[in-house]
Amino acid sequence: MAFTFDEAVRLIVEAGKVLDSKGWVPATSGNISVRLKEGFAITASGKHKGKLNPSDILLVDEKGRSKDGRRPSAETLLHLTVYELFPEANAVVHTHSPNATLISRIVKGPLFLEDYELLKAFPSVDTHEECIEVPVLENDQNMERLSSKLRDYLKGKDKVFGFLIRSHGLYTWGETMEDALNHAEAFEFLFECELKLMAVGRR
Repeated sequence: MAFTFDEAVRLIVEAGKVLDSKGWVPATSGNISVRLKEGFAITASGKHKGKLNPSDILLVDEKGRSKDGRRPSAETLLHLTVYELFPEANAVVHTHSPNATLISRIVKGPLFLEDYELLKAFPSVDTHEECIEVPVLENDQNMERLSSKLRDYLKGKDKVFGFLIRSHGLYTWGETMEDALNHAEAFEFLFECELKLMAVGRR
């Protein structure tokens, strides 16, 4: 599945409104992208995701280079790395929610989620008895270095449907934009449950 640019613009604008309505992309944080037949559509840098218009979405090639000279999201390379590692992914969303940001600061090493019925929101997970890993990468302003670390970390891993960047937020993806948004919502629920368990000393 690959979208046209016009289809991608519509999906990204709508997704931005959804993420903003939930408080997961405050100010101008976060970014959203879609795989196209001729490259990738991604939000421009510094745009409020709840107030996107078509001119705020731009086209980049497989190297992350803008095709019209405008500046794409600073984290475009992370999106492209996800598309490279997960060929089934056609949409990527990056949120800066309080839950994702806080849990990334608290956990040491990766976060493991298990025994939750909602794990079945993710592809190929058909029982609460599954355990999925959510990698936590150290934040880095050098996107080439961070993308390389992500690629090295995820090689050979399965049952990974998102990752956290410490003190930063969540990346997740899906075969469709609806899937990507559903995964973001599932992660939000699971992160909130884990944070509450931590607060009462159960983690």
